[in-house]
Amino acid sequence: MIADDEGVFAPPPRRPPAHEIGQALDDLSAHQLDERIALLRAEIARLEAAREAKRASKQAAAAFFKI
Repeated sequence: MIADDEGVFAPPPRRPPAHEIGQALDDLSAHQLDERIALLRAEIARLEAAREAKRASKQAAAAFFKI
């Protein structure tokens, strides 16, 4: 019975990432490379937005606690 519970409560399996840094690119088509570039550009934009949000939060906290 324990084995059944483990299967029910186990986290879902992780999908492999669409792109790994340093991955071999020789077997990819030009279209696949374009898709990877778009994916990475979207991720960069997401990272930059998160960075800006953290900076704004830090500045707001600094302004609030500044006497």
